Amino acid sequence: MEDGFSSYSSLYDTSSLLQFCNDDSASATSSMEVTDRIASLEQRVQMQEDEIQLLKSALADVVRRLNQSEEQQAMGSRRGPTKARPMIATLPLRPTVNNGTVLPKKGSSTLPSPSGPGSRKDASPATNKSTVRRANSNEHVGTLSRKDSGDSKGNRTRAGSTGSNSSSKRSDSKQRDPVFNAGMRHVTHCKEEGFVKMFLKGRPITMFMPKDQVDSYSLEARGELPSNKLKLDWVYGYRGRDCRSNLYLLPTGETVYFIASVVVLFNVDEQLQRHYTGHTDDIKCLAVHPDKITIATGQVAGTSSDGKQLAPHVRVWDSVSLNTLHVLGTGFFDRALVCLAFSKSNGGNTLCIVDDSNDHVLSVWDWQREERLAEAKCSNESVFAADFHPTDSNIVVTCGKSHLYFWTLEKGMLVKKQGLFEKQEKPKFVLCVTFAENGDAITGDSSGNILVWGKGTNRISRVIQGAHEGSIFTVCMLRNGTLVSGGKDRRLISWDSSYQQIQTVEVLEFFGPIRTIAEGRGETVLIGTTKNFVLQGSLDGEFMPITQGHTDELWGLAVHPWKPQFLTCGYDRQVCLWDSCTHQLIWTKTLEDTAQSAGFHPSGAVVSVGTQTGRWLVLDTDSKDLVTVHTDGNEQLSVMRYGPDGNFLAIGSHDNYIYIYAVAENGRKYSRVGKCSGHSSFITHLDWSVDSQYLVSNSGDYEILYWIPSVCKQVVSVETTRDIEWFTHTCTLGFQVFGLWPEGSDGTDINAACRSNDKSLLVTGDDFGKVHLFSYPCSQFRAPSHVYRGHSSHVTNVSFLHDDSYLVSTGGKDMSVLQWRIV
Repeated sequence: MEDGFSSYSSLYDTSSLLQFCNDDSASATSSMEVTDRIASLEQRVQMQEDEIQLLKSALADVVRRLNQSEEQQAMGSRRGPTKARPMIATLPLRPTVNNGTVLPKKGSSTLPSPSGPGSRKDASPATNKSTVRRANSNEHVGTLSRKDSGDSKGNRTRAGSTGSNSSSKRSDSKQRDPVFNAGMRHVTHCKEEGFVKMFLKGRPITMFMPKDQVDSYSLEARGELPSNKLKLDWVYGYRGRDCRSNLYLLPTGETVYFIASVVVLFNVDEQLQRHYTGHTDDIKCLAVHPDKITIATGQVAGTSSDGKQLAPHVRVWDSVSLNTLHVLGTGFFDRALVCLAFSKSNGGNTLCIVDDSNDHVLSVWDWQREERLAEAKCSNESVFAADFHPTDSNIVVTCGKSHLYFWTLEKGMLVKKQGLFEKQEKPKFVLCVTFAENGDAITGDSSGNILVWGKGTNRISRVIQGAHEGSIFTVCMLRNGTLVSGGKDRRLISWDSSYQQIQTVEVLEFFGPIRTIAEGRGETVLIGTTKNFVLQGSLDGEFMPITQGHTDELWGLAVHPWKPQFLTCGYDRQVCLWDSCTHQLIWTKTLEDTAQSAGFHPSGAVVSVGTQTGRWLVLDTDSKDLVTVHTDGNEQLSVMRYGPDGNFLAIGSHDNYIYIYAVAENGRKYSRVGKCSGHSSFITHLDWSVDSQYLVSNSGDYEILYWIPSVCKQVVSVETTRDIEWFTHTCTLGFQVFGLWPEGSDGTDINAACRSNDKSLLVTGDDFGKVHLFSYPCSQFRAPSHVYRGHSSHVTNVSFLHDDSYLVSTGGKDMSVLQWRIV
C-alpha cells in the first residue's frame, strides 16, 4: 500500500489494446488458434467503441443533471444536495461494470479525481502535524510517508465518479453532500440493480450483492458485534536492535523485555507468557524497581486512528497484577523516552528519565506523587544510558555521544560535572555505565575500553585498554562482584574485582552482537542481541535462544493448511516457520532477496515465497530445501495464492499483472500459463473461488476485477460473478466486507483482511497498529468491531490458523508477530 497509483491515460487511449496484443496469453506460444485470437481482438475493439460511446452519453447526462441541480439551488431549494444522491446512483451503468469503473486503461481513466494531497489533510489535520513531533520515530515516519506518497500520487488516479467534478466547481457542495466529498467515505445503495457503491478518495467502488440478498438487504440495518473476542496469547520477537538495558529477570522467574507496544513477562521454565499492554505506541526503555515488582516503561509519541496526537510518557506498573500505578510526563516529554532508572538507596522513590528532544532533557521524578523534582538539558547529542549511584540517590550518571556527565541533585537543581578523560583518548561514544560495589562508576565505550571512575569524582582511576575489539555495548555487575561486558565482537567477558579477565565466551555470528546483559538464576546469564535474540546460558557454557524474531520490516504471512504452523518473512531476508503450539521456531532460511509474501500449497508439502525483486521461490516445508525458482517482472510480488485444488498458483505483482502458473507433482513442478492483464495499478489482494475456476483481485486504485485464471481472461458479466463462492476472503474490497472501512479512510488504511474458516469472523489489520475483529459478512456501513492493540506500527498481515483456534498478526516496522487466541 505504499506505492501510488498509475498515471491516467488520454481519453481515447488504446494502450489496453496494445497491452492485450503483448499479453502472454495471446502470444505465439498461446494455445489459441490464429482465428480465435483475431476474433478476440475484434471483440475487444468493439467493446472499446461501446465503452467510449457509453462514456460520452454518461458525461452528457452528468452535465444535464448538474445544470438541473444548479437551477434548483438558484431557486433556493435546501433539499438539492439530498436529491443529488439518487442521481449519482442512477447514472447509466454498463451491464458489465464490476466496481463502478469501466475496463482498465480506457475512457474513464481520463477523469482525474479532485482528491489530492489536500483531501487527506482536511480529513485529519493532526496526522500531518504529528510528523513535527516525531521526526525520529521509524514506525510512524514510515506510516505517514506512505500516506503522503499515496496522496501526492492520488491526482493521477482514474476517477470513476464523474459527479465528483462538481465538488471542484462549488466549494460549498463538499460540506452539504458527502457523496462528492473526496476525503470521506460514503455509501449508496441501488436496490433495483442490487449493488452498493462506496466512495474512497472520490473513487466509486460498485459492489454487487448475491441475488438472494437483493430483495432483503438494507443499508440502514445495523451490524452486530461478533460474540467472539481475541486474547493475546504469545508474542514472538524482542527489540534489541536499537534499544538498550531492556532485559531483566524477576524473582518470579519471569524474564521481562519488550517489543512493539507490549511488555512481555516470559517464564522460560513453564513456557508461559504474560503481557502488559497499557502502552499505545513503541516502547523504547524499561527499568525495574529495587523491589523487583514495580516496573517503569517509556514510549514514543504517536498518532491515533482519529488523528489525535498521543504524547510520549512513562507508565509505572505492577508486574504481578499488571495494573498501571502511575503515568508520568504527559505533555512534558518530547518525541520519545530513551533512558529510565530507579534510585536504589532511598527505597527507589525517585526515577530519572531522559527524553529524545533536541536537548535530551534529563528529569528526576517522585514517581509515587507524579511530581517532577528537577530537570536539566542533558546534551544535544544522543544519550544512551542514565543511572542512579547505588549509595547516593542525589547522584545520576548519564553517557552518550562524546560525553559522560555526573549530575548532583541540589535544592531542586541538577548540577553537572563532565567526566575528564585527561590523558586517555576521548571516545566518540560512551555507550554504557554501571557501578561497582564500592561506588566506582564503570563505563564501556566505542573504542573497546572499560574505564573505571573513582567514587565521588569525575576522573578515571583505572583503564582496561582494548577490553573488546570494537564497541562495548553493555556492562553488568553480578551479585558476586563479577563484572561482565559484551559488545560488537560478540564476546562475553567476565572480570574479577581487580579487573583481571576471568573467562571469555563468544556467541555465534548468527545471533549477532551483544546488546544487553542481565543476571539470571544461579550461574545463568541472559543476553539480548542486536539481531533480536534473547539468549540464556552460563559464562562457561553454551548460549541458547529463548526468544527470537525478525530484524527488519515484516510483511509475509502464510498459515499451514492443516498443521498448527505458520510462516513469516520480511525485509531481513529471513523466512521463518513457527509452531503455534510450542511457540518455537521450526526452521529459518536466509534468502538472497528481501521477502514480501508467502503462500502454502493446499497439500502443505511446499510453500512459495515472493520477493521484492520479482523472483519467487518454492521451499520444501519439512526440509526447507529449495524446490524451484522463477522470476516474473522486476517489481515486488505482493500476493502468492494457490487455488484450493492445488493446480494453479496466482501471483499478484506491483507491475499490475497477475501471473498464473499451472502446478503439478504436489507443488513441485510449475509451468507458466500466462498473465492476467487489466489492472491499472499494483495488485494488493487475491482470492480463489471454492471450485478453483475463478479469481478475484483488488488493486492499489480500488479496482475489483474477476478472472478465469486457466485462460487469463477477465470476467465482465455481473451475473456470472455476483454469486461466486470464495474459498478465502482476503480482499479488502467487496460486498461481503465493505463495512470494515472506517469513516474518513483514504483507501490505504486497511492493509490486510482475513475471513475465518467457519465464515463467522472477519479480522483486519490497519495502519494505526490495531487489529479489528468483525462479524462476517461485514456488509453494513460502519460495522462495529472489537479493537485490539499490541502492534506499534502498521499491521501488515493477519490470518486465522487452519482450525480457527488462533489468529496471527504481523507488524511492519515493529517486526513483531502476535498470536491471539479466539475466545
